[in-house]
Amino acid sequence: MSKGRDDDVPDVGNDDPSPVADNQVLEETSGAVDPEHSVDDRSSEDTAVEQDLVAASSRGRVNTGVTPGMEIASAWAWRFLVLVAAVLVIGYGMRYLSEVVVPVTVGVLLTALLVPVTDGLQRLRIPRGPAAGITVFTTVVLVAGLLTLVGTQIASQFESLSAQVGEGVQELRDLARINFGLDDQDITSAFNSLREAVTSGGALGQRAAEVGTTATHVVAGLFIALFCLFFFLYQGEQIWAWLVRLFPRQAREKADSSGRKAWVSLTAFVRATIIVAAVDAIGISLGAAILGLPLVSAIGILVFVGAFIPVVGALISGVVAVLVALVAKGLIIAIIMLGVVIGVQQLEAHVLQPFLLGRAVAVHPLAIILAIATGVIVAGIVGALIAVPTAAVVNTIVNHLAGNDVDPEPPSRQLPRRRHRAPEVADG
Repeated sequence: MSKGRDDDVPDVGNDDPSPVADNQVLEETSGAVDPEHSVDDRSSEDTAVEQDLVAASSRGRVNTGVTPGMEIASAWAWRFLVLVAAVLVIGYGMRYLSEVVVPVTVGVLLTALLVPVTDGLQRLRIPRGPAAGITVFTTVVLVAGLLTLVGTQIASQFESLSAQVGEGVQELRDLARINFGLDDQDITSAFNSLREAVTSGGALGQRAAEVGTTATHVVAGLFIALFCLFFFLYQGEQIWAWLVRLFPRQAREKADSSGRKAWVSLTAFVRATIIVAAVDAIGISLGAAILGLPLVSAIGILVFVGAFIPVVGALISGVVAVLVALVAKGLIIAIIMLGVVIGVQQLEAHVLQPFLLGRAVAVHPLAIILAIATGVIVAGIVGALIAVPTAAVVNTIVNHLAGNDVDPEPPSRQLPRRRHRAPEVADG
């Protein structure tokens, strides 16, 4: 191979260390993987079957009149149909059980974020179970405190915000009358029609039932996610070893290594996203506070949550911040707030994300958009939240199985592997 050709080959597995990936997991292996058995192991029974097949094939091949090209095409076709059917069955099952699948997935994402806390408590000589319980309890208290802060701030400024919103609506009415030639009667008729559609008996009852059902599902999903979070933190290794043992013996080593590669990618994504979301929330909240906007804490928390939805989340949270500035302070302050939002988002997009993630969880932008759209269709907002990490994990597993690993940090030592010779077939 020429020198120029060698220069084009990427140096796979030698990237700069990632500051957020949990690379230590790559140095370990599940207890379910038996190094004494490999893919190349053959039993005497398998060897006998192969000898029978060779003997049968020596009698000659039956001519069925099918061309080699058609045989290849049919072989690819039925395998493709089987794969499509399997994907459809799995997708239907996940959607049918979405009320369980989504909370479990949220629990896995929270585990990737919080497992260092539990490990740190365990290093302080706290048993694993109590350490996991302390981690979950602290997380619940922190989230509840943030929600209480936002609710208190909204309640304290509700009257002033209502007056400002009324003034903003009046300005929109004036703009509609001047630019679109609509009079007050047309605008009032439109508002009345919308109000009647929303408050009609059947529609109101249907929406109330939908809200009640959704609230019940959210509460049930929250408890499932917290329950899964506790046991993933407490017995994550044992649960993973049990899952690996479900695979055939020959496939356990690949399943174990694929899962650990995926976990490294997932931890890198979640922790980097947390850092990026915190920087976005702090930057935009500081800008809103300097400009004297109301609901600074609510804007910061909205920006923080929106950062977990790539592309769409940042756009929505930025629009909300600009609208609050427009309603509360006018057009000039809204333009300044827009500049603050764009500046902070450009900083995290071009500096923080490449530094924290790099090539470890690189996913093409088209794949991100399609993943988000699929997540919204399958599970709504929660689906959009988990779509991109799911795509990153799938991308990592596929690359690993294809032999195209991109490690955020090369492991300090490789997993021990033993080579076994295939049993020799006696002549005759």
